[in-house]
Amino acid sequence: MRALFPTILVICIPFVSYSVEPTEVLSDPILEERARDISKDLRCLVCQNESIDDSNASLAKDLRILVRERLVAGDSDDEVLNFIVDRYGEFALLKPRSDGFNLILWLSGPLMLLIALIISFTFIKSNHKPKRYITAGLSDHEKRELSKIVSED
Repeated sequence: MRALFPTILVICIPFVSYSVEPTEVLSDPILEERARDISKDLRCLVCQNESIDDSNASLAKDLRILVRERLVAGDSDDEVLNFIVDRYGEFALLKPRSDGFNLILWLSGPLMLLIALIISFTFIKSNHKPKRYITAGLSDHEKRELSKIVSED
């Protein structure tokens, strides 16, 4: 019985496997290594949470082939990434760039947190002030009754 549990555990553990098919692998190991590095930074547009290197989707396969074709054509890593971004948009990057218009998105989160903290601090501080009651226009009897009610709280 004790040997059964480890056996089931080993069978059920998912093993990491790359989806790069043998027909896609380049014969030049340096270019293949560059292609793998680039593929790790590109998002599968179908799966959306995997790199194209890890995805089995046909679009991911097409992107892997496109990356390898661009490398064979002599493009640098940045040129390949820029080609993919120009064609599919920045959504194709797993790690979005933090410049230009994206800088607004990167900074808006901390800015909203700072604004929320300022509003919270102001609200909490305003609730700690002693409450003042307007007693103008009240008779002496009404003022005594009001002070009894306030002192009971």
